[in-house]
Amino acid sequence: MSSTNSAMIVVTTVAEDEPAGCLVGFHSQSGISPERYCLWLSKANHTYRVGLRATHFAAHFLTAEDCALADRFGTQSGEDTDKFAGLEIDSSPHGVPLIASCPHRMLLERIAVLDAGGDHVCLTTRVLSAHAEGQFEPFRLSDAGHLSPGRSSEERAVQP
Repeated sequence: MSSTNSAMIVVTTVAEDEPAGCLVGFHSQSGISPERYCLWLSKANHTYRVGLRATHFAAHFLTAEDCALADRFGTQSGEDTDKFAGLEIDSSPHGVPLIASCPHRMLLERIAVLDAGGDHVCLTTRVLSAHAEGQFEPFRLSDAGHLSPGRSSEERAVQP
């Protein structure tokens, strides 16, 4: 799988005024008409637990210059730290935190959740809007190889 060298994104969401966000490597377009996008969230992450209660998400496509954001959202746990502290954050009409420095993003509405029993859960979403500006060279899985996850996949939530 490492040979696919997928682009990395930061997924953000909010539920009951609790913001969350994490670095995600498993994501893909899953429909053209209607437009669908799937995100797979690790069951070990705080974002997964918040995401189970959330209806809307943002997928921020990281550029090659966004290593610091990948580090922030990929190596820390939202249970232990405020990942949004010190960042310029806008808010979507649904309250989802939007990272101002990441103009390549989609706003998504959750329409289905699939838990096939593994360490990740698939969220199927409806694309509400997409925004991009300027050149885009993606931050890829190979660029994140030096990062240590904030939670290991073995730390699955027993009770979300």
